[in-house]
Amino acid sequence: MEESEIIEIVSALPGVVSLTASAADGSPESAWGDTFFFYDPDGDTPDTHRFPFATIVGSNYKGFDEASNLDRPGVFRVNVAVGRSAFETLFGRSPKDAAEHLSDHDVAASDVLFPHPNYASQAWVSVINPAEQTTAELRPLLELAHDLARNRYDPRG
Repeated sequence: MEESEIIEIVSALPGVVSLTASAADGSPESAWGDTFFFYDPDGDTPDTHRFPFATIVGSNYKGFDEASNLDRPGVFRVNVAVGRSAFETLFGRSPKDAAEHLSDHDVAASDVLFPHPNYASQAWVSVINPAEQTTAELRPLLELAHDLARNRYDPRG
């Protein structure tokens, strides 16, 4: 899957606002080109109160998020907030235990689902350059993350 295809799929989900960071929107330079997906059905939540349910990141965040070596040409990582239950199903352990088991995963490998190198404890998962092995798995995870975000926005449904 290409970044543009993922952006199209997620942006088409109901109530989604997507933002590709740039200088024009005041985003820090380290985030330029990264895409963030928010559930905001009315599109009126202040930016400071939005929290993404998925992101696409195309470069390292120096001194913070470098484990996936995203500065390689043509590499991007999709990150998805799947919730505790799905995380446990995927990896057989609680997100709170993920950090001590992160070395069990190659967080720089392409087309492999793994706990997010920095946000696994918050039940985020990642895949670099989703392709044959992970494409079929990624779409339902993005839909799950969207549902979880929608339920946080309006717990009554």
